[in-house]
Amino acid sequence: MTDRMKKNTGKETETAKKPVKKKKSSSGEAGKSSEEPAKATSGRKKAGSGKAKTTHKPAHDTPRQADEAKPAAEQVAKAASSGQSKDKLFSDYETMASYVTELQEKGQGILSGMVEQRASKGRKRVQAPNDPLNMQDTMADVFTNVFSDPYNVMRMQFGMWEDTARLAESMAKKATGKDVDPIVEPHAGDRRFSHPAWSENQTLDYLKQSYLIQCKWARELVNKAEGVDEHTRRKASFYMEQFLAAMAPTNFATTNPEVIEEAMKTRGENFLRGFRNFIDDMERGHGELMMKQADMDYFKVGENLATTPGKVVYQNDLMQLIQYSPTTDEVATRPMLIIPPWINKFYILDLQPDTSLIRWLVDQGRTVFVISWVNPGTDLAHKSFSDYMHEGIFGALEAVEKATGEKQVDTIGYCIGGTLLGCTLAYMAAKKDDRIQSATFFTAQMDFREAGELLLFIDEQQIANLEKQIDAAGGVMEASAMSKTFNMLRPVDLIWSVYIDNYLKGKEPKQFDLLYWNSDSTGMSKEVYLFYLREFYQNNRLSEGELVLDNVRLDLGKVKIPIFMQAGEKDHIAPPRSIYRSARLYGGPTQFMLAGSGHIAGVVNHPDRRKYHYSTNTDLPETMEDWVEGATRHDYSWWPYWMEWLNEVSPGTVPARTPGDGKLKVIEDAPGSYVKVTAV
Repeated sequence: MTDRMKKNTGKETETAKKPVKKKKSSSGEAGKSSEEPAKATSGRKKAGSGKAKTTHKPAHDTPRQADEAKPAAEQVAKAASSGQSKDKLFSDYETMASYVTELQEKGQGILSGMVEQRASKGRKRVQAPNDPLNMQDTMADVFTNVFSDPYNVMRMQFGMWEDTARLAESMAKKATGKDVDPIVEPHAGDRRFSHPAWSENQTLDYLKQSYLIQCKWARELVNKAEGVDEHTRRKASFYMEQFLAAMAPTNFATTNPEVIEEAMKTRGENFLRGFRNFIDDMERGHGELMMKQADMDYFKVGENLATTPGKVVYQNDLMQLIQYSPTTDEVATRPMLIIPPWINKFYILDLQPDTSLIRWLVDQGRTVFVISWVNPGTDLAHKSFSDYMHEGIFGALEAVEKATGEKQVDTIGYCIGGTLLGCTLAYMAAKKDDRIQSATFFTAQMDFREAGELLLFIDEQQIANLEKQIDAAGGVMEASAMSKTFNMLRPVDLIWSVYIDNYLKGKEPKQFDLLYWNSDSTGMSKEVYLFYLREFYQNNRLSEGELVLDNVRLDLGKVKIPIFMQAGEKDHIAPPRSIYRSARLYGGPTQFMLAGSGHIAGVVNHPDRRKYHYSTNTDLPETMEDWVEGATRHDYSWWPYWMEWLNEVSPGTVPARTPGDGKLKVIEDAPGSYVKVTAV
């Protein structure tokens, strides 16, 4: 057996078409791709701010004495990362014993903390529900209906027995040396069984196909259940996928050839390293398992992430406003205000210099402002959706005018930030407020009728359970709970592959900027979270013209400004059909564009990378199917196409604006301090 080969992808470059402008010198350095693991290079430093670090040791300490003073776990980790012989490590039983003892002591401390945490909640008489997603009742409803029809159960059982018998016959032929085709195969995107042993080793091949046959039977069991409403069926199907992902043979050390190879290579040290990783993750989560998807120590926001030069020029309780430094002598007359989601942090749009949308916009001659939302604590639990409009968007508009002298702006709204922007546009239309002159939406929903898998979490019982969970956390939906929900949408990639690498193979987390951002979670205040679930997902009031904010009924049909709506073909969080329905709600000139890939890669696709594709159609027929039929497909990034649209709806130029030159003074350097507040 051999280790899996890592794919090295060469970077192709293409000269991007830009307006003819004289460039200023840029202080940014080229970074690494957000779609490839970052290598160990240092982040960009400010001039004069860095000094060489010197470690002073007492004269009597030798290097050996210094190492012996370190915890055993740290010594083993250091030796493993430096490539020291695994044989030498394992022959040092004293070090191994100290290592295990240290982990046991740390584990006892974690258990004590968990007991105290539960006792504290008991004293406060607040306790999160044991089943916040109401899985137990959902699955009980489905299985009650399934087993009420014995004939149907027997028919499906015979189907599984038939497949199992065919598999046994196939394995018997394979044992005699005959070439046989698999009875069942993983789907094309399933990488769990990519190791050659899953096909070459007969035992593993049988185990793999048996698992896939049982998956087929379990899915049919849910899909063929009669007397179950569609919402319950979809929930049950989602929960069944969680169970099937958890029971895959790849998740067990004795049946995963990659883990077996690692154990043979390290003489079992991978399991000790994995246990250390597990203990560390439990400690990081204060008794709750928080798996590290990326190296949380390597990346530093403002050093090797979110490095586009700029300044924080305004802040309040809910947000900081960043103004980025120009790189062109002239800029568009109207400034650009970006409203990102507060479910995640804004720097997904500024991960690395060569993938940054923010840096690219600045290079196109735009004065870019970005809202950096606060990671709320319990002191902000009372903040409402209306507060995010007033203190967020309206606060930013007032600040932009003071900073630039321009009253009118262009805007971008991403995900829930786009939903907020849509509500704000309808509110402003009712108030005859014309400060926003164009709006671009990245995967932002206004019509939630076909809002994808997140609709599974919005029945009244689940919302009531979530409310108890939020109350137990002090009035804020904990970032860890939000992160788990999104990870459950892709359990194989975001949960179980991490489990295998971290705990079974004992690997250190990857230096991957996108996964780091995904792990850098944020919370949400109770008022905002429950309003979002009830008013949008559950009741879909905005699209029905029934949503009221501050005594103003919101009607998107009254919004007459130019609108650009982007959707991702493979977006499972904001499905393209949902975005298309949203685009047809506006009353002005609206253009819908369909990008390749999903919720992140469909948005963050720098032209220089020459990846994916996009489709355009200036018409908005009644159905998306008709739109697709009349659409034209184009290669690579949609950003230049969008910039052409933006230059048409937002003409004119003025001399470049530098942060701090207007009526707002600089508070601190970008990316600011709010974005650095972590959930743990």
